[in-house]
Amino acid sequence: MDISVMRTAGGTEPADLAIINGRVVNVYTGEMSEGGIATRGDKIAAVGDVAYTIGDDTEIIDAGGKYLVPGFIDGHIHPESSNLAMRPFAQILLQHGTTVVMTDLHEVGVVGGLEAIEAVLDEVADTDLKIYFVVPSHVPFSPDLETSGGLFDPEIIRKALARPDAIGLSECVCTYILSEYHELLESMRDTLDRRLTLHGHLPGMSGPELNKCLAAGLSTDHESFSGEDALERLRAGCHVQLREGSIASNLKDCLMPLIDRGLDLSRVSVITDDLDTIDAVERGHLDADVRLLLSLGLGFVDAIRMVTLNPARAFNLDQEIGGLAPGRRADINIVSGPEDFRVEKVIAAGRLVAENGIFLKPYPVVAHKEILTDTMKLRDPVTADSLRITVDNSAKFARVHVIQTLDWIPVSEERTAVLRVEDGVIQPDLEQDVLYVAQVERYGKNGNIGKAFMGGFHMKRGAIASSVGHDNHNIIVLGTNHPDMVVAVNRVVELGGGQVAVDGGIVLDELAYPILGLLSDLPAEELAERKRRLNGTIAKLGSTIPLTFMFLSFMSLAAGGGYAITDHGLIDSANQKIVDPVISLEY
Repeated sequence: MDISVMRTAGGTEPADLAIINGRVVNVYTGEMSEGGIATRGDKIAAVGDVAYTIGDDTEIIDAGGKYLVPGFIDGHIHPESSNLAMRPFAQILLQHGTTVVMTDLHEVGVVGGLEAIEAVLDEVADTDLKIYFVVPSHVPFSPDLETSGGLFDPEIIRKALARPDAIGLSECVCTYILSEYHELLESMRDTLDRRLTLHGHLPGMSGPELNKCLAAGLSTDHESFSGEDALERLRAGCHVQLREGSIASNLKDCLMPLIDRGLDLSRVSVITDDLDTIDAVERGHLDADVRLLLSLGLGFVDAIRMVTLNPARAFNLDQEIGGLAPGRRADINIVSGPEDFRVEKVIAAGRLVAENGIFLKPYPVVAHKEILTDTMKLRDPVTADSLRITVDNSAKFARVHVIQTLDWIPVSEERTAVLRVEDGVIQPDLEQDVLYVAQVERYGKNGNIGKAFMGGFHMKRGAIASSVGHDNHNIIVLGTNHPDMVVAVNRVVELGGGQVAVDGGIVLDELAYPILGLLSDLPAEELAERKRRLNGTIAKLGSTIPLTFMFLSFMSLAAGGGYAITDHGLIDSANQKIVDPVISLEY
């Protein structure tokens, strides 16, 4: 309760800000009506005829007949995938009308635990982007299959759930629910006991398996790949989060069958999940997804609901955010109409922060806490010998497992290949598109190096390495030869984290991520330009995947359902076990 907001709403105290001459989009009723919005502090006080709230000192914005819609809400996003520190991340999202995000900051927690997450939340608290914290369900994500820097166990999760900004438990993975992994179930019970929400990660789940996961109390899932997936989840009472981001773009395939059936879409929202900085700068964020929704034939109000009221309801937060009504957070976008949808002005928490895509008062770079820096700590030197996969000297050929990424989404499959053996060292085969891949533990805990073979990238020369690799963020390195791989790994360490391209022993291009080995303080536009250049360098090495590093980061996802590489070795993630990359030898 805010007495000053009540008094402005009642007409006894003036508004701080009044937007007049607009067309108010009411996401609660589906109506559009002439009028405006009055705010006091960070809350909306009145909607409609707000002339009575205007005083001598009230700031007035004339909407010029444009539409007034709620600020956009992304109900599932990993800011770390942008590689932006939280302040430039907040800035680029606000430029495009996104005023609220729900995030677990899981990747930050993987590197530095709850202490690092709390440090990052402190950094973004002074911005105008509202962050709701969805607590990571466990770290390491695959406890027996990878090494991480941070730890989230039930005791730490209970502490995190007690934070005032905590609203639920994130990424409850089907594999562990189905196996009734006791630590996850304990944290899920703790979450429900606090009347907070549980959020699922349920790829491929259907029938009894889906039923078991939802019976555990999950409210949402973001892993629909088709209309059938989305429909089955909706029918089972699950809120469906449809992805349209840089990695997964399933919105059209999932939504059109629902539209064609004329179904109620109130339990459907749009998320980005993973957003690359280049896409954020060139395409936008949820504003771009609204344009896509409109192009699919969805009505204007329904499209707006899917990025405002619907995600708010999925987290039981619709009394705080998601609509234009008295007492709600004063997040308001002034936009053009459905024919040429553009965000023209952004008001976040009652402040005009962006206009025509320009952020009005850029945030200064913050001094980072020690927990967020100096995170690259190799226990042992990395050499060519430590990256080689060796077998019996007398072997001539080896049949091996190959991690094969799809070229449109970073989901891995398993294939096999027969490779030459020279002096006991298995050789890559560029004609078969079989490269070396390895992951180097970078927290100084055990010195593990996992080694395997990779397909799908089609590199012809050199090597690339990155300290961004889900869900452990060790150093993942892909290459055509071991000497270049060594140079790439060691340069990533020297940078304090980052991404590097090497050929012939020479570093061709690089990007430093000194914050946790994941993030940069560069403004979004500058980071996007540096990424474009690095992507172009990698393309010259032969890579056919435009977002090479983003795809590569998912090849270490031990809970992904396919094959993966971690510091423990080659992972059959569907069966949660370590597999020898060598199947058999020929003499």
